[in-house]
Formats: sequence, structure tokens, C-alpha cells
Amino acid sequence: MLKKSLELLRQEAAETGRNTLKRSLNGFNLITIGVGVIIGAGLFSLTGIAAANNAGPAVTLSFVVAAVGCAFSALCYAEFASLVPVSGSAYTYAYATMGELFAWIIGWDLILEYSVGAATVAISWSQYLLKFLSKYGIHLPPQLVMSPFETAKLANGSEVHGLVNVPAMLIVLAITLIIIRGTAGSAWFNGLVVTLKVSVVLVFIALGWQYIDPANYHPYIPANTGTFGEFGWSGVLRGAGVIFFVFIGFDIVATMAQETKNPQRNLPIGILGSLAVCTVLFVLFGYVMTGLANYTEFKNSAAPVAIAIEKTPYGWLSGAVILAIIIGYTSVILVDLLGQSRVFFSMAKDGLLPPVFARINERFRTPLQSNLLLGLFIALFAGFVPISVVGEMTSIGTLLAFVMVCAGVLIMRKREPDAPRAFRTPWVPLVPILGILTCLVMMVSLPWETWLRLAVWLALGLAIYYGYGRRHSKLGQQARAAEAARQTA
Repeated sequence: MLKKSLELLRQEAAETGRNTLKRSLNGFNLITIGVGVIIGAGLFSLTGIAAANNAGPAVTLSFVVAAVGCAFSALCYAEFASLVPVSGSAYTYAYATMGELFAWIIGWDLILEYSVGAATVAISWSQYLLKFLSKYGIHLPPQLVMSPFETAKLANGSEVHGLVNVPAMLIVLAITLIIIRGTAGSAWFNGLVVTLKVSVVLVFIALGWQYIDPANYHPYIPANTGTFGEFGWSGVLRGAGVIFFVFIGFDIVATMAQETKNPQRNLPIGILGSLAVCTVLFVLFGYVMTGLANYTEFKNSAAPVAIAIEKTPYGWLSGAVILAIIIGYTSVILVDLLGQSRVFFSMAKDGLLPPVFARINERFRTPLQSNLLLGLFIALFAGFVPISVVGEMTSIGTLLAFVMVCAGVLIMRKREPDAPRAFRTPWVPLVPILGILTCLVMMVSLPWETWLRLAVWLALGLAIYYGYGRRHSKLGQQARAAEAARQTA
């Protein structure tokens, strides 16, 4: 099994020149990138779902449990990021520990996660934009905000078929152009967006706090209904599973390694810092929301935060929350596109994908062709595929990547115990083992259709690997050349 040595990875990390990514990110930039993708619209919807169906007011405990589960993986990511500061995240880590085939599988999974995730978010962004504009009497033609496979009923009762979701396509292309101009500019834009949406969350917490009704917290952990996961302590755990996916995103920070100043120090700061900031905000958000309204009122509600806001005299907050969701989606699209292009970049540099994905633009020092190709593909996907299709493709690939990273820490501790690590995962092997078990439990709980889609995607990926990647692998070519030299010697 072909593996990359730590020495080779460190040489790649130390590369400079025109064909390398520009190092422009510091620890604060990385924290905002992590917060930018973690705080999405899921916070405004999944919190109410978990409270109404599983945990009640104890949804705050569910946030803590989910954060602890993520922390196991985050600590392992932080060690790898300080040990191997190279773009590619879990793909690169798997290459160093488990070999090229496993690295391909993880990279292929991450491509699915980031591309489908960006398209899904873009479609949702379009829907929330329509809601926001309708508040001001602005209505876009329905044919231009739906895919060809969707229909909508007009006020007169007639049906209209969609042609293309223009807003979804435009937001993907606009974010792609921002990314092409440079990572520093992307980080500045993301920082601005994160500041705005975090401000809305803080305003909701601050203004809502004074209208909390303590009676809504009793009972804090509602009695179990007799079914596992419906309230009681099992409900707290099930609620943690529901909102676990709100936290996914910190791993994208690791894809920024080769654009980070002093990555051994700043990558752990970005990974753990973004997770810590979001955990505090989520717990406070859940506490205020379940204090404003009884958790039973969130049942079957697509907008639970709006119900909570009605308990305050600040009706304008409803519009601000919709705006925060739009802003939140924008930064999620940006970070998804950034992460995906960097995984493509790393895989292409290794020869596993065509070299066009590894070309660096001399002016912007970014993978321009890669960004354009991926941006156009995702824009077309977002414009012509309904959300009911892309939304079903869940985050099983990310959980699989988490498992690989946690296992990789165990392997590297045994294989390279004395290698310099700027950050060391505490309590090894306990933390990596707990990370593996937590993620496996989450994966097993997913529906079988998710596993089927993963199997189909992996089959396609393996066909590409054996048809192209294995033959063009730079590491494989070096190994074959060395073997040929030994035979002729």
C-alpha cells in the first residue's frame, strides 16, 4: 500500500514559488472560517426540532453532548494539522497513515460532501431570499426560482413549472469569483459575513433573555414517553444526534493548511477555537429559545425561532433572523467551495486527478481553473436539480472522514512516536477511540438509503481511481521507477 512519508509531506508544506498557494491566513481568520460554516441555518431550525421531539429544554445539554462528540474528532484533526500542515485535510492524513487507496476514498467522500453541500445550501439560500424580498413586496417570477422538476401554485390556482433557479446559480458564481481573487479576500469577506450573522444571534440572545419565562424550563428534562429518544436522558442523547450536523464544518479549516501562516500553531487554534465559540453560542441560543416559548410549541414548525420571537415585543427580529439565515448560508457556500477546491488541488498535485485542478494562477495565487470548473458545475447543479434530491445526500462521508482521522492518530502515534507535534491530542488512545465510536454510532443511525448512495458514489470513485488515478499517481510512478531500477541493477 503506497503511503506518503512525513518527510515528503513536510517538503510539500515548505514549498514556495509561483505554483504554490499564498500564505495569508492567521489564527483569527481560521476561527472565522470555521464559525462561518458551522453557524448555518441549521441552528435556527434543528434547535426547535430537537427540543420539540427529543430533549425539551434540555436541548442545551444536547448541544454540549454533540460538542463533546465533535471535540474528540477536532482534537485528532488538530494533532494531524500540526504534524502534517498540507492542504487536503483528511485526504492528506489518510495518505500518510493508511495509504493511497484509503486517501482516495476519503478525498472522494469530501468532494461529495462539499459539492452537494454547496448546491443544497445555494438552493435553500434562494428560498430564503424570496421570503426576505416578499416582506418588501418584491416577487420574482416563479419560473426563474425553481428547477425544471418543480412546480408552484399561483394565487389564481393555476400551476407553473420551473425553468431554472437563477438566484441559486448566481450566488454560487458570485462566491466563486470572490474565492478566485484570493484567499485573503475570501477570508475578509467571510469575516464580515460571520460578524453580521453572529451579531444577529447575540442580539436574539440579549433581547430575548429579559423575556424568558422560568416556567418553560419545568420540567427541564421531560419524562420519557416509553420510547427511546423521546425525552428523558435518551432524548438528550437523540437530540445530540439530531443537532450533531450543526457542528460539522470545523474540519474544513484543515484544508486551508498551505494558505496559513505558521500552520503548526494556527491550525489547532482555528479548529478548536471555532468549535468552542460555536458551542457557547449554541447553548445560549437554545437556552433563550426554550425559555421564551414552551418546547411543545415548536412541534412541526419549520421556523421555531419565529415562535420564540413572538413572545417578545421585537417583531422586527423575525426579519433580522431571515437575513441572518441568508448571510449564514452565504458563508457556508463560500467555505464549502474553498474546501472542495483545496481537496481537488491536493489530489491533482498527487496525480490522482487531471493536472488542470493543480494549476495556480500567477496573479491571484489560487487554483483559478479548478475554481471555475467546480463553480460552474455546482451552479448548474443548484439551478437545475431540486432540493429534494440533493438534500437527501447527507454527511455520511464527513463522519467516515472523522473515523479515518481518529484512527490515523492512533496509527501515527505507534509508527512515528517521536515526530514533532506542535499540538498533541490528550489522553491517547482514549480520545481517538471515543471519536471513532461516536462517529460510527452516528453513521449506523443513518437510513439505509444514505448507505446506498455512498456505495454508488464510492463505486464511481473507485472506477475513476483504477481507470486514471492509480496509473497517474506520482507516488506510484516513483515506486514503479524505483522497482524497475532495482530489477535492471
